[in-house]
Amino acid sequence: MSAPLRVAVLGAGRVGSALGAALAAAGHHVVAASGRAGRAAVLAAEADLLLIAVPDDALDAVVADLAPRAGRAVAHTSGAHGLKDGVGLALHPAMTFTGTPADVARLRGIRWGVTARDRDRDLAARLVADLGGVPEWIADEARPLYHAALAHGANHLVTLVNDAADALRAAGVGDPAAVLRPLLTAALDNVLAVGDRALTGPVARGDAGTVARHLAALPADLTPAYRALARRTAERAGRITTMEAVLA
Repeated sequence: MSAPLRVAVLGAGRVGSALGAALAAAGHHVVAASGRAGRAAVLAAEADLLLIAVPDDALDAVVADLAPRAGRAVAHTSGAHGLKDGVGLALHPAMTFTGTPADVARLRGIRWGVTARDRDRDLAARLVADLGGVPEWIADEARPLYHAALAHGANHLVTLVNDAADALRAAGVGDPAAVLRPLLTAALDNVLAVGDRALTGPVARGDAGTVARHLAALPADLTPAYRALARRTAERAGRITTMEAVLA
């Protein structure tokens, strides 16, 4: 069994806090944690592993402040960024974080988008395994596409569901979540199992009249998103010719 690592976590936000707690629970020694970029050099001097969990746009400045030290590994948790000078591991948990204790439990069994230099691959695999995850090895140049896919699928989903809930409230539904939860759960299960064959509803059927009535009923701030998603749905369903006029 490998010896526990001394880990310093730079970034005390949702991700850094959850990973620090999970690493400690896995037996590693989390020697320090800080949300201040200026603490990077101090933390790095105390650790075998410096784990940088800062916002994407702050990462380059933090990395630039680091002084190299023999025997210390440096990793970051950004999905959008790849390897950098002095940073041999990119470990991105494919999970949303809420800032609650549930975040640590949700790490069990998830996939991690991992990019690592050859000499750091074993360490990357060990860390992900210690956190109860499974590595998904991502080429360095593919990380922006990988992260865009996750943002499109998860972040935009939150906006879509909130828009749908708002429209249901406007229609007089008292508990939109009770209506949406079983429907959305079934839709998600179906699409992950069978892909485009999970498409249902008026666009997939080519019911242009129903879509026109939807566009007339929706509030003005929702129609651009509905129209764009309906067009993309029509393309995937092979119905774009039928739906072209109503979606123009």
